[in-house]
Amino acid sequence: MNNLKAIKRDSSSSGSINKLRDSGFIPAILYGGKNPNQKISIEKKLIRDIINSDNFLSKVLEIEIDGKKEKVLPREVAYHVVSEEPIHIDFMRIMAGKKVVIEVPVVFKNHPESPGLKRGGVLNIVRRKVELKCPGDSIPDDITIDLTGTDIGTSLKISSVKLPDNVIPTITDRDFVIATVAAPTVIKEPEKPAEETAEGAEGEAPAEGAEATAKDGDAAKKDEKGKEAAPGDKKSDDKKTPDKKPAEKKPPEKK
Repeated sequence: MNNLKAIKRDSSSSGSINKLRDSGFIPAILYGGKNPNQKISIEKKLIRDIINSDNFLSKVLEIEIDGKKEKVLPREVAYHVVSEEPIHIDFMRIMAGKKVVIEVPVVFKNHPESPGLKRGGVLNIVRRKVELKCPGDSIPDDITIDLTGTDIGTSLKISSVKLPDNVIPTITDRDFVIATVAAPTVIKEPEKPAEETAEGAEGEAPAEGAEATAKDGDAAKKDEKGKEAAPGDKKSDDKKTPDKKPAEKKPPEKK
């Protein structure tokens, strides 16, 4: 459990809060239980490492204020829109025996022991977090799923997860899927042997030569047609139809 030291703050004006942030502190509020809400601030460097973890909002922390320690649960973090630095945190007091609803991250282990993943399968994660209802003093850090022995087509459901005592999922009307081992989306074709590639290359060369010869022949034919169409050409004159002689008139027959 992480221990954090916090200090009380009285003012909540924008000027005092900006000054607090400039000095390396994050303003926060502590609420819940029978005690009134309390304004506090935490040094940024003390919480920097854990605030970026996946399970920060489901991790029980211990805050010390003026020598008094309390177990708390981070509920919300506000970030700056430009710098993405944390600018405010809400903490909820954990009361003994009281249950809380919280999202817990899912962690997968033993990837190399999965036959399906070894054969090129893909781990399709349906839920990266699962909402649980559990006692505030026994919140699990994560939900661990073992991939050992999983093959392509395997569905990993909430029923296959061993949860701590008194911890139940908030969805109780169905056995929902957390992840599946799916078939590979792309199947690679086997590469052709080098000999086949060489034969294909040799077969292509004559085709290119034949194509070049055909092009030369077409050019020659076009050239001949051009010559035939040219005016004054001897061949074109020879093809002209010879002039026909007028028909001879027969003398009239004598009666």
